[in-house]
Amino acid sequence: MRNLFRWVTLLFLFTILVSCGQSDSTTGVKKVGLLVPDTINDQVWGTKGYKGLLQIKSQFQVDVYYKEAITTEVATRTAVDEFVNKGVNLIFGHGNEYVSIFNEIADEYPDVHFVFFNGNTRKENVTSLNFDGHAMGFFGGMVAGKMTEANKVGVIAAFEWQPEINGFYEGVLFQNDDVDVDIGYVQNWDDDEKALRIAEEMISDGVDIIYPAGDGYNVSVIERLKEDGLYAIGYVSDQSDLGKETVYTSTVQHVDQLYVLVANKFNEGELKSGNLYFDFQDEVISLGTFSPKIDDSFIEELNQYIQEYKETGNLPSN
Repeated sequence: MRNLFRWVTLLFLFTILVSCGQSDSTTGVKKVGLLVPDTINDQVWGTKGYKGLLQIKSQFQVDVYYKEAITTEVATRTAVDEFVNKGVNLIFGHGNEYVSIFNEIADEYPDVHFVFFNGNTRKENVTSLNFDGHAMGFFGGMVAGKMTEANKVGVIAAFEWQPEINGFYEGVLFQNDDVDVDIGYVQNWDDDEKALRIAEEMISDGVDIIYPAGDGYNVSVIERLKEDGLYAIGYVSDQSDLGKETVYTSTVQHVDQLYVLVANKFNEGELKSGNLYFDFQDEVISLGTFSPKIDDSFIEELNQYIQEYKETGNLPSN
């Protein structure tokens, strides 16, 4: 009887150990896939997504995969099938290009969690990531309002719905209500030609600072401003490397850090479906390097405003 009890006890302990060493088939990061609509070598949006993927690989010690130039439904389905066949259970679609297709196919892959940007989700295994860019734009606008000498600044926006556009406008006027703010819309993230046409019109009109709020054309616009000794507020990444004398600061979205945050939540079974929003408080939005042309006293004042916003959620007001 004593031997029987010993064997039952050992079997019970063995069962516990085995179950502790296994994860549920639908949770925990196993392998991760990334789809980008353009390239990972654009030094802005695509590059940040790829860096996030590499950070996930390093932190979780898992295999990761990516595919570039995935823009059609057929290409997306093919890529997803390839990822799933390799054991991927977390797939990032790096943009809002994947909203419709991920919502459509999610039910076919119940063991996969799909993630995209700037869209509405309709399925339990789909999450939309959204940078709450209003405050980011506001603080960038404060810098433009402080530094403009012409009292004319411009915004070259990709789309009307971008929250950072209204934020920038409000920040400029909070800092300097004598400034005229000219806003042009490209209606595309990547149309360099149209963005540069808008920039030329703004330059001809006497604008001396432009906020090119589109990750596909901001580098081209900043390079154009450098030609005339004009200035910019960078967008998405810290673009001080394009010229500290040209870029007063940048409104930075730390996409790579957000990817790691999302992977951590998924690994712990805490990644919610639906539309999630992220801001300064989540440490995934910040201002970038400040130009040496900006007074230290103003930088200190601005950082105090940012800290107050982190703590209270309230932007400064007149």
